[in-house]
Amino acid sequence: MHRPATESPSLSAPHRSTGASTGAEPTQPSTPKTSDGRWPRRQDRPATTAAHRRPGRLLRRPRQSEETRKPLTTFEKLGVLPEITDALSAVGIVDAFPIQEMTLPIALTGTDLIGQARTGTGKTLAFAIPILQRIVSPHDPDFLELAAPGKPQALVVAPTRELALQVNGDLELAGAKRGTRTVTVYGGVGYEPQLEALVRGVEIVVGTPGRLLDLADRRALDLSHVKVLVLDEADEMLDLGFLPDVERLLRKTPELRQTMLFSATMRGEVVSLARTHMRHPVNVRAESFGEGEIVPATAQFVYQTHDLDKTECLAKILQADDRGRSIIFTRTKRQAQRVADDLADRGFPAAALHGDMAQIAREKALKRFREGTVEILVATDVAARGIDVERVTHVINYTCPEDEKNYVHRIGRTGRAGASGVAITFVDWPDITRWKVINRALDLPFEDPPETYSTSEHLYHDLGIPPDATGRVGPSRDVDGTATPRRQPAAPRRTDRSSPSANQPREGREGRERRKRNRTRTRHRLGEQTTDGAASSTTAAGGSSGQAGRRPVGAGASDVTGTDSSGATTTQRSRRRRSRSRSRSGSTESGQTGQSVQQPQPTPSD
Repeated sequence: MHRPATESPSLSAPHRSTGASTGAEPTQPSTPKTSDGRWPRRQDRPATTAAHRRPGRLLRRPRQSEETRKPLTTFEKLGVLPEITDALSAVGIVDAFPIQEMTLPIALTGTDLIGQARTGTGKTLAFAIPILQRIVSPHDPDFLELAAPGKPQALVVAPTRELALQVNGDLELAGAKRGTRTVTVYGGVGYEPQLEALVRGVEIVVGTPGRLLDLADRRALDLSHVKVLVLDEADEMLDLGFLPDVERLLRKTPELRQTMLFSATMRGEVVSLARTHMRHPVNVRAESFGEGEIVPATAQFVYQTHDLDKTECLAKILQADDRGRSIIFTRTKRQAQRVADDLADRGFPAAALHGDMAQIAREKALKRFREGTVEILVATDVAARGIDVERVTHVINYTCPEDEKNYVHRIGRTGRAGASGVAITFVDWPDITRWKVINRALDLPFEDPPETYSTSEHLYHDLGIPPDATGRVGPSRDVDGTATPRRQPAAPRRTDRSSPSANQPREGREGRERRKRNRTRTRHRLGEQTTDGAASSTTAAGGSSGQAGRRPVGAGASDVTGTDSSGATTTQRSRRRRSRSRSRSGSTESGQTGQSVQQPQPTPSD
């Protein structure tokens, strides 16, 4: 566990060790082991060892008195407009964080700056307040004096859709009494709502590079009146390949604009981009260069686990004491969905969040996680940037991060805004080299992670897992967290042989004879109906049918009665006549053909 170097001297308990910062093995609690070499069970431990349950967990410092506590600067003292301070104080935000205290005096004057601070320290409000204060809202008296009222005056570019929606929410929260209009532009949804909002008029546009550039090329988004441009999580946009799109967006904005870059980590490409498109930027860093990039209130644990045992270890970690909302990070989208399905099958309320999901499903999963409907979110790195969810106590790296920057952003989802958190990382055997590079870059004391399985005692001891914890906590659930009703087994299909009443006759079937098939064919000839197998009586009763004295053409005297002397019916006689006429015509044609065709004369050779 990586402990900060600045700890209170009053917390020097017997079990705490200063060797954690140098990589040495920390000393164990003073509680002795049993005769069989195991640690005593929780109910057998003395009451004084309750704090020893998590030796790696950072203990909270005692509350300081009002005289010794350093007062925080309020937004009102920093020169923020009363409309903005009233909107923030309505939701309990009064004091400014260090990054806000350092950047607001510079950003409110219109100076370009580069802000760098740890994750979860309030970088969003550090640029949201200057945007809201520097633009002209529809309620201001000089709004109609603008060159193009209703055109965007501020542009915020975010790497992911979820981060864009979160920034939009913070802008709407802080500008609730300012009267500003904000629209979020991102892909995966229809164009119509976004186009309608742009036509009605907006002051702030927040979006991802792809959809912003698409609307700008269609001339639906006019960026020629932008006063403030913000690139949030700029290094992530470079990692995702958005650098060409960002440069095209920058060229569509005026040169005399204010540009601000904010991120927890700064790469060389970001610095080059700043030098090209910014005018004498001020670099603001909220922490000293000697401090690490990780929030000190986050307790870190690293275990070397096997891939086949990770799910079982994960299921037991999720039953640890004081566990609240948890985020599990995976490397691939398929792995995120598989882990979410496995946890749901074990009874955990889990939801997945990755790029293969539709935008509506992604927003729905994140909304349920914020509301507490689901306590576990299994996500890819799409949720590792800027996603701010309150009361996230555990962050678990199911797979080893790619580099140290990714590790910092992942575990930065917990321990936000001064709260404490737990970060757990699983390192598989093929990822040992990668982890050593990350450990060396961040100067962490986890050079050789301990080999850990789901039955290891130190896993239970470090994280406070109950001894009776199993890999299943209840019936299977859906991936969204709702309980799945147990399916009733389908009743066997009854066949004629297995049915008990197969040999019994059906009701009303006794004494009923099978109805014979009617093979009588009905024909019509010259408007009169004739039936096979029975004498036609319609022509015999000529007076009653109104056809007295009328006979079919070619019918003889016997046709009137319906039968001839041999008993043949009318239909049979007509068939005979047609067959005789065909035979006569065929013989005639053959005779004529024989007269016109001459037989060939034999040749002398024959």
